[in-house]
Amino acid sequence: MTRRSEQLSEALHEYVVAHSSPPDQLLLDLAQETLRLFGADAGMQIGPEQGTFMRLLAQVTGARRALEVGTFTGYSAICVARGLGTDGRLLCCDVSEEFTTVARTYWQRAGLADRIELRLAPAAQTLAALPADTSFDFAFIDADKAGYVTYWDLIVPLMRPGGVLLADNTLSHGKVIDQAEQSASVEGIRRFNEHAAADSRVELVLLPIGDGLTMARKH
Repeated sequence: MTRRSEQLSEALHEYVVAHSSPPDQLLLDLAQETLRLFGADAGMQIGPEQGTFMRLLAQVTGARRALEVGTFTGYSAICVARGLGTDGRLLCCDVSEEFTTVARTYWQRAGLADRIELRLAPAAQTLAALPADTSFDFAFIDADKAGYVTYWDLIVPLMRPGGVLLADNTLSHGKVIDQAEQSASVEGIRRFNEHAAADSRVELVLLPIGDGLTMARKH
């Protein structure tokens, strides 16, 4: 089982998945192992249609240097790394040894371990310490929602012109429009959505994929 796009009924989601290129056996195995090991936390994993979309987007943009903030058990990293090609490199930022131990195992199985670098530390700390000449073609934010504005402000200057930045969960299960919802996570996403939409350095769209996927292209 993998997460489905929140805005679709189960039947319509099944139709979408059935008429899209399917995840391979390795990704299916990873999704099942994530569910077995982590139960309800497995909902943090992206859905198969989002994974395919991200791989295709990395491919069509010709991305070679990519960044991921929030790796979990490695499903999205596999999709992005596959889209980068054999000479691509992906830097993953996470704080969980438990979750990323599974990710490392599957990166090895996928033949991608040499293309993916994992740094276990707070992402803001990792990003702030990168060399000044660091440049990324593709970035994906899928971590603590209260930190999204901080990650955005650290990442956008590192994106090359034409680079693509994605941020996940930007609809917060539809709670972004429920003013009675005041949780730190939802408030963080509201701040991020306003902040990103007002950023003149990018062109941006919020797509109803997964739990909301913001896609921005740097000018």
